[in-house]
Amino acid sequence: MTETVTGFVDHIIFRNEENGYTVFVLTGEGSAEITCVGSFPDISPGESIEAQGSYTNHASYGKQFSVTGYTEVAPADSLAMERYLGSGAIKGIGTKLAARIVRHFGGDTLRIIEEEPERLSEIKGISAKSAQAIGSQVAEKAEMRRAMMFLQQYGISLNLGAKIYQKYGQELYNVLRENPYRLAEDITGVGFRIADEIASRIGIVADSEYRIRSGILYTLQQAAGDGHVCVPEALLLEKAAGLLGVDPAFMGKHLKDLSIERKVVFREEEDGTYIYPAVYYYTELNTARMLRTLSCRHETDEQSRERRIELIEKQMGFALDDMQRSAVRIASESGVFILTGGPGTGKTTTINAIIRYFDDNNTVISLAAPTGRAAKRMTETTGYEAMTIHRMLELSGLPEEGRDGRTAHFERNAQNPLETDVIIIDEMSMVDIFLMHSLLLAVQPGTRLILVGDENQLPSVGPGNVLRDIISSGCFPVVTLTKIFRQALDSDIVVNAHRINRGEAVPTDNKSRDFFFLKRYDVNRILNVMIQLIRDKLPGYVDASPSEIQVLTPMRKGALGAVQLNQILQEYLNPPSPGKKEKESGGRLFREGDKVMQIRNNYQLEWEVLGKYNIPVEKGVGVFNGDTGILRSINEFSETVTVDFEDGRTAEYSSKQLEELELSYAVTIHKSQGSEYPAVIIPLLNGPPMLMNRNLLYTAVTRAKKCVTIVGSEAAFASMIENVRQTRRYSFLDKRLLEFNDVDQ
Repeated sequence: MTETVTGFVDHIIFRNEENGYTVFVLTGEGSAEITCVGSFPDISPGESIEAQGSYTNHASYGKQFSVTGYTEVAPADSLAMERYLGSGAIKGIGTKLAARIVRHFGGDTLRIIEEEPERLSEIKGISAKSAQAIGSQVAEKAEMRRAMMFLQQYGISLNLGAKIYQKYGQELYNVLRENPYRLAEDITGVGFRIADEIASRIGIVADSEYRIRSGILYTLQQAAGDGHVCVPEALLLEKAAGLLGVDPAFMGKHLKDLSIERKVVFREEEDGTYIYPAVYYYTELNTARMLRTLSCRHETDEQSRERRIELIEKQMGFALDDMQRSAVRIASESGVFILTGGPGTGKTTTINAIIRYFDDNNTVISLAAPTGRAAKRMTETTGYEAMTIHRMLELSGLPEEGRDGRTAHFERNAQNPLETDVIIIDEMSMVDIFLMHSLLLAVQPGTRLILVGDENQLPSVGPGNVLRDIISSGCFPVVTLTKIFRQALDSDIVVNAHRINRGEAVPTDNKSRDFFFLKRYDVNRILNVMIQLIRDKLPGYVDASPSEIQVLTPMRKGALGAVQLNQILQEYLNPPSPGKKEKESGGRLFREGDKVMQIRNNYQLEWEVLGKYNIPVEKGVGVFNGDTGILRSINEFSETVTVDFEDGRTAEYSSKQLEELELSYAVTIHKSQGSEYPAVIIPLLNGPPMLMNRNLLYTAVTRAKKCVTIVGSEAAFASMIENVRQTRRYSFLDKRLLEFNDVDQ
């Protein structure tokens, strides 16, 4: 139930300058004090307001008034005016000066400041310059409040209103009245649906030019979220028409207009016309160009090379097989080289041999992977320091000259390239087109680039299909390792992963030491088994803590989807207790001790690595989609939470940033890419055919290091192995590479 309270802001208890979240005391009728909370772009002690909202009970701070909207109330009398001016809200005016101003102008004080600020110089101690500065401050605050009131009538929250005002200033009135869909393009956090709702309230018709153009761009944006770099024209028009509720015939003209304005690009391919967002097309095109530039042959002396390989074999204590030796040879003479293969086929051994080959030759070698977990594993298996690609490229949250102050960027680029001779990137299946483009910008011609990954893994979460496209282009040498080595044959995880990849039946008789199938056909029984496994059975078996054991599910929604599983597993694995603080955000409950995952890239979020006595030994910016950790503490006063990530980084999240976190007791298989866990539990019962496929199952099984346990229906398991159906990912890096190949020839 919405209520209204009126009074003046007595004092601010807490304010988060980043998102405007404020806790303040409002003194109302009869000097009653009300603790108010909400997002306020600008509010100061002494201001008189009328606030709308509802009362809530905070676990620690008791009764509070949660503000959803407010209006400024003019000071009711000279005392209120003096209190407002002397509160510190206006720079240059203290309590004594405020009293003199009000004594001089009386009830006309506010009008004088707003309409005739130069008259303030009549007061002793205020110069003409100071008078104008005071007037400007008051006018600016008044303009912002009027803007917030204007936005509230269209259902725009205070927090979002502040973003809009910061972006457009006084221009916001024209933007909203003429084309509110600009908000979806210009402001982070405003999608098409929010802009469309605002447009509807303003009265913009369904078939307006602005609405159709924005709907087309939004549809392309949604496709990018599904991994597509472009979309077939017919499919784009069909999806946009469904979103907008208009005839597709209305959209052809607007699509061409967007092309003329260079916001989209048309490309004719063998199977039809495709539409790219312009930045995606040129990113794909330039990625192909830079790869072709690196593709050159490095002359090597064959006899010297073979002697070096023999020496490496002696150092390693065993002989490489023919394909591994071939990989070392080709890597030594290629500008761009791709090494691929499934689990147990010796990719790590081959990487180590390649590193030794170049290390013996006194070259500078850089190792990197897309995620912190993958980089850490690369360091452990090679003995050489590896880092994330973002860290190697020196991600910075500080603005460059000419850039938006909120835009992060890489310090390593074409003007400041990486100073290295050989770059080896592992887990390449996870690299999307934008990260690949950023990497290549920082690679100088003559540098060897070695890309390592399993092409049968799921593609990147971000747009593109980089590894597969590079391989399918045929423009670069590729070595595919297929032989499963003897020590790997002892693991049924490895053997069964290859069986799954070949479409062969996998035994479910539980005669294995590391691959188990527990047949259950009821959701509740599957849940009970998983809880017992995580809490009681598996920790001792694989010598790991319950938090290291990971549930991987094909789906996000549904009874066995990640969302539902996380709610249930949280209650059993991290139950509430008096010593654990909790915080609700966006309908989700977070508790100290929870496993959490970052679900989108945040290039500005600051982190630090703490050493002895919690003294920071390293600082940086950037937390990325898929990074996981433990929620260590909740600060109820500052409304922040602290997360310790697996790679040793610690980051603090504001209330607003909590929308970037979710529980991770269970994660979708797609989100597990590049990760390795001591034990994996996979619940399988039923699900959409597009998700219940071989590729997904193969990826899930290969995430486990010591033990895989599948709980569910053997029919669903067998069906996934047989199902080779995958959603096609629209990308044409391979075609762009071939186009440059034709030019070179």
